[in-house]
This record gives sequence, structure tokens and C-alpha cells, in this order.
Amino acid sequence: MTMLAFLLEEPSAKKVLDEILPRLLPTEVTFICTPHEGKTDLERSIPNKLRGWNVPNSWFIVVRDKDQGDCIALNQQLKQLCTDNGRPETLVRIVVHELESWFLGDLAAVAHAFNQPTLAKKQNSKKFRNPDALANAQQELKKLIKSYQKNSGARAIAPHLSLIDNQSESYRQFLSGVTRFLNECRAADHQADRKKP
Repeated sequence: MTMLAFLLEEPSAKKVLDEILPRLLPTEVTFICTPHEGKTDLERSIPNKLRGWNVPNSWFIVVRDKDQGDCIALNQQLKQLCTDNGRPETLVRIVVHELESWFLGDLAAVAHAFNQPTLAKKQNSKKFRNPDALANAQQELKKLIKSYQKNSGARAIAPHLSLIDNQSESYRQFLSGVTRFLNECRAADHQADRKKP
């Protein structure tokens, strides 16, 4: 059985993935989401997790916010860290700019979570057509939902996020990347199983 092990920057990302992954992944695929306390904690943890993990048919996915960094450079840096620790096949996904970009890409989900139905209409406004372009997604979300808090907000919004309709390219790339990666992992697991005596 294939297992996907997600190494996450923060607890709010776990709340989101724990909701959307069961809808995205086939039932026979298991997953585990391990949150960290920020970027430094995540990057310090990666070598230990990759070297110490001994669950068969497990594959890693690292998820980190871009914030103000360079997306390509961050991706390369994390890929190199994974390669240096024996897992070069690890998938790295950079969230542009913050997890809240994914929420701003699906204002219908935000509207449903906070019982503010008119909010969904803002998706067509110029600002929210490309939420990944907003460098301050969390502040933008707080302008829309005054009571928004990172963890409780993620918990409220995540069950309503669509797997299809989202204006965040980062979110769409994450979903398609995980699906593509899973297909590659399952093919590799199948090959390995066939070679066993």
C-alpha cells in the first residue's frame, strides 16, 4: 500500500490537507501530515525525517509557503536538501504566497465557512481573480473576515474548498502535482513489488 508523508510548515496546513486529501486520494492510499512550527523547524526536521523513516512504500511531499522568497530558488533549495538526505524523488510544493492565497481563490468556501453568502461575489473582482499575486493574503482575508484566525479559520474553510474551482494557481498546481506524483509512486511501488521473490 502506498503512503504519502507530507512535511508541512505549519499546523494550519495540516488542517487543510486533512480535509482535502481524503477527497483527492484513492481510498487505498494512506497519508500522514506532519506539521512544523515554521520554516526553520521544517527545514531542520527534513534530514531526520527522510533518513529515519522506515515505512515501506512511503513517499515524501514537502509543503512550504513562499512568503517573500523566490519560488524557484526555494524549490531548488528544498529539493537539494531532500537529495542530500537520500530522497531525491521527494515532491516539493511552494504555496504562493501563503496558505490564505488558497482560501482567497475560493471565496465561496470562505463565504460558506463564515456564513457570509455575499462574499462569494467578490471572486469576480480584479483583486481576487489572481489571489497568488497578493503578497499579503492573510491580511486581505482578515479584511473580509474580521474574526479570521489562522488555525480556526483553516479548520472552518477547509471542508468547503473545491477540488475544481479555485482561482489560486498554486492550489491547482498542488492538487495536480500530488495526483501526478502519486501515479509515479504507485508505478514504482508496483515495480518493486514485482521484483520481490
